[in-house]
Amino acid sequence: MHLRIDPTRLTTPHEAAGDGNYDAVIVGSGVSGAMIAEQLCKEGKRVLMLEAGPITSKSLRGYNDYVTNYFVSPGKDSQAPFPENPNAPMPRTPLLRKLQPGQVDSNTYMVQTGPYVTDTVYSRTLGGTTMHWQAKTPRMVPEDFKTRTLYDQGLDWPISYDDLEPDYQRAEREMGVSGDVTALRYPGGSPYPKDYVYPMKGMPPSYLDQMVNDGIEGTSVELDGQTIPLQVRPFPQARNGIPNEAYDGGKGYTPIGAVNTHQVDFGERCQGNTNCVPICPVQAKYWSGKTLAKVLRMNDEPDKGEIKILPQAVASKVEINPENGHVAGIQVKVYKNPDSPEHETITVRGKIYVITTAAIETARLLLASGLPSTSGLVGRNYIDHAYLFSWGLTPKICGAYRGTDCISGILDLRNGPFRKHQAAFSVDINNNGWSVATSSPYTDVTALVDDGNLFGSQLRRGLVDRVSRQLLFAFMIDVPANESNRVTVDPQYTDALGNMRPNLSFTTPEYSMRGAAYARQFAKTVFSRMGVIDYTQYSPSNFGYVVYEGEGYEIHGGCHLGGTHIMGTNKNNSVVDANQRSWDHANLYLAGGGSMPSIGTANITLTIAALCYRSTRAMLKQLSFETTTGATIHKTTGYHHGFSRHCDT
Repeated sequence: MHLRIDPTRLTTPHEAAGDGNYDAVIVGSGVSGAMIAEQLCKEGKRVLMLEAGPITSKSLRGYNDYVTNYFVSPGKDSQAPFPENPNAPMPRTPLLRKLQPGQVDSNTYMVQTGPYVTDTVYSRTLGGTTMHWQAKTPRMVPEDFKTRTLYDQGLDWPISYDDLEPDYQRAEREMGVSGDVTALRYPGGSPYPKDYVYPMKGMPPSYLDQMVNDGIEGTSVELDGQTIPLQVRPFPQARNGIPNEAYDGGKGYTPIGAVNTHQVDFGERCQGNTNCVPICPVQAKYWSGKTLAKVLRMNDEPDKGEIKILPQAVASKVEINPENGHVAGIQVKVYKNPDSPEHETITVRGKIYVITTAAIETARLLLASGLPSTSGLVGRNYIDHAYLFSWGLTPKICGAYRGTDCISGILDLRNGPFRKHQAAFSVDINNNGWSVATSSPYTDVTALVDDGNLFGSQLRRGLVDRVSRQLLFAFMIDVPANESNRVTVDPQYTDALGNMRPNLSFTTPEYSMRGAAYARQFAKTVFSRMGVIDYTQYSPSNFGYVVYEGEGYEIHGGCHLGGTHIMGTNKNNSVVDANQRSWDHANLYLAGGGSMPSIGTANITLTIAALCYRSTRAMLKQLSFETTTGATIHKTTGYHHGFSRHCDT
């Protein structure tokens, strides 16, 4: 299976603007856009997909060009594979980390108005952020869906874990998740059906993971009067491993295909490359192009739908019919070349509209369009994980830089009664040394030369010894929704096409900082038990430096974007309903992390994917109802006559 986007699969601006027979117009080709397109086309629907970036990675050569870009780039950040594109710019970590609060730099794209600066990024290219994600796929825990009720923190969801559990299974099948359910059955974790297994067997722990587990085995910590045993557990991962013969009632699992035929049909098995962030060189990692490959094949199948893709098409304005509040079309700026702002403006139309451009970009588009919102919450309640790093040198070689970025972690503090007082966190055991925290190994060379006065063979031996013993804990700390953390737009800040750029105002709340302070002490305790020499230093000159109770910390962004168009129970407390359908515009769906009222301590992509299945069922029912009855949607209530928002999905 491969991603062949030939001319018959693409469309032109003229054709896209002139064809009003699309069942759905989808903005974005990331995980949400791809999975929704697949489900709609499977049921015979016609879909137009808008992609802001060029379609470069459609071929082996294009994909490998991205890999080469990363290899030759001096900076190994998440956007290194992707060329600069002023017409569809994206935030870039090295530039963001140079900012101070309130500083504006035209090269960063995302304007940060303070009081803190985040280095969170997202990609605007075919595949979206699945091009550079880490591919960890933990489920949220049931308590994450009701944090307001249980802990008086953040916001509750209008649905429960049990409501979403069947869709978690569907998402894990589509992504081909490798995991060990047995290791993930622990108090406070995510519950699984009794006989459930993942599609592929879990990734083997790295040597470093085993060393950490040996160091903490049989130990526990005390927190809020609770004794919590510690254990290293593997994360489920959306990457090809060994297919599980016990999956699907003993029928086994066949991995989803690579995007081109020059590799084996199903993508290569994970080889343990440490640069899976930002891009897997062998396509073992899931990215949305694998799902799009299946969608494109449906164009040739009877009784299936059709997808057309319009590349280099930047959605610039959502147009509303004032008579009924429906979306009447999406204004799109289609540029000819990334190096030039020359473009033509068209309007595309369909029956329903699905915006899947991640929390920041979706809010930016809605606000730039001036869309009315009863709740006034568009752009508000922005959420991202707060990351805190702690690093040290192990007493003996630990095998750093062997294996994928992160295979295992300490998950026992993801949940518990302590969440009433401080944020929960999970702990990533990073296999790539101190690179993300200190820019190792470059800074190691500098330290050994300047501080140790080493050169020649002594420098080589010193560097090998230092790098091979590096241990880094990355604490992924829960940040609850807060209306003051928000995305806005300002006409004085625009990109090359004249579109308003996103402005972000974000503060790490005290609740999360209490979690960060405990995480730092946790790292010191574990390091001491393992005999690790702690090298952690937080600099006041760092972009993310925060002082809490007299101690300084560096808080990094997690690139796990939530909030900004949260789901809820009515149009006064939320932007979308439980199916991600807009309360104010009945043919508009806002799919993605922005709908999530909380993110807990889980990477968000799996939950986003699960929500897509739920939303697509609602879309199909809506399209079916309109087709069979010819009914329209009531402009005030947002309901079809005879069609309830609360229909069974």
